[in-house]
Amino acid sequence: MQHADAQTDNVKPSRTRRLRQMLAGQKIIRSFAPHDVFTARVLEDAGIELLFLGGFGVSASVLGIPDVGLTTLTEMTEAVRRMADRLTVPLIADGDTGHGELHNVARTVHDFERAGAAGILLEDQVAPKRCGHFSGKQVIPASEMLDKLKTAFDTRDDPDFVIIARTDARAVEGLDAAIERACLYKEAGADVCFVEAPQSVEELTQVARGIPGPQLANMLPGGVTPILPAHELEQLGFRIVVDPVGTLLATGHVVRLLAEAMLNEGRIDHLSSQMISFDEVKQLLGLDDFPCPTKR
Repeated sequence: MQHADAQTDNVKPSRTRRLRQMLAGQKIIRSFAPHDVFTARVLEDAGIELLFLGGFGVSASVLGIPDVGLTTLTEMTEAVRRMADRLTVPLIADGDTGHGELHNVARTVHDFERAGAAGILLEDQVAPKRCGHFSGKQVIPASEMLDKLKTAFDTRDDPDFVIIARTDARAVEGLDAAIERACLYKEAGADVCFVEAPQSVEELTQVARGIPGPQLANMLPGGVTPILPAHELEQLGFRIVVDPVGTLLATGHVVRLLAEAMLNEGRIDHLSSQMISFDEVKQLLGLDDFPCPTKR
């Protein structure tokens, strides 16, 4: 079986180059963070052109625990490798805090790039980190984050590999400090900036207008940031909008319905309108790429 992106550069640009082209465009990029490879395949098949592999989804789907910094670099790298191998669209991977100090940041960038990611997201939280919409977060000094970013820039082999700088300072130091940090990170060379967890539409507007270059908006249902449609975020100036947990929430809801139906009625076929067909599953998984072995 060939890697999903196994084509020559003169036929199709690399996924890192495609991501660069998308960021250079005018329209906002609508994205999801699938929690496993199957949901990633569903999203790509539906037409989503950029995917994120987030720490929340990996923590939940692989370990069954909340996103509180317990996922190791090895576990995350393997999750990146599995997902990137089955996609043709670019995948940005959550590097958290870089999994440690500067030498850990270098290894994280190196391993994610080798695993097939088109970019990495690095944040300025104190380790162990917490989900951006959890309470109790702390941030490192901006100078330390700048050192981490410089290490990331120096480590990447592919100059098109995208580095997203995230700050969680809004919840700790206030919005002005978060915007100031993001501006510093952009000045240092970050390709995209991400201020996590603004708490109002006014704050989203200040973030979009106060930081140069492409920015990411994180639209988490039930989080502290109000949900705005993509076209409004585009008008504010954001380049990427991502739903970080939607596939996990939707899966949990439907699986619970299935369990209740089996317990109460002893069957689930009457819920078929809420499920894709078995034939669709076979197509998504690429069954035709795995022909039955012939007997000699």
